[in-house]
Amino acid sequence: MTSKIKYVCPLLVVADMARSRNFYENILGQKVIMDFGENVTFEGNFAIHLQSHYQKLIDNKRIEFGSHNFELYFEYDEMEELNQQLKDAHTVFVHEMREQPWRQRVVRFYDPDNHIIEIGESLEYLSYRLFNEGLSAEEISKTMMMPLEFVEKSIGNYSKK
Repeated sequence: MTSKIKYVCPLLVVADMARSRNFYENILGQKVIMDFGENVTFEGNFAIHLQSHYQKLIDNKRIEFGSHNFELYFEYDEMEELNQQLKDAHTVFVHEMREQPWRQRVVRFYDPDNHIIEIGESLEYLSYRLFNEGLSAEEISKTMMMPLEFVEKSIGNYSKK
């Protein structure tokens, strides 16, 4: 083999394209970059593929939803706002917003086909938030297990906004 295999994107199989597009576009604010009807790709390079079409491509093998072995991960810094928006949309949660051991706030929930979606505040924003809570850059670095340089740069970048 002379050329390198190129990774492109994860692809989620969905039962109802309209329902899933509505969820990803209107609830999660994702933008479609390619639409092939039964296969849609979003910015950030993940795709959804209609189950009835995809199943034919894999010789009608059985497809199971909700296996809890895969998630799509997104970042968003306004976590309280997001958590309320998800509640208002009657989202089914894996768990509501909580802090990970390194203090990052995250929420996990299901898309319409029971794929797990995780949204967490960016580590850059976390550095800034912890700094505003009174922790020193050194304490933040230790808590987050991130290099001090990363923490200091993140605090500086968010302080300029």
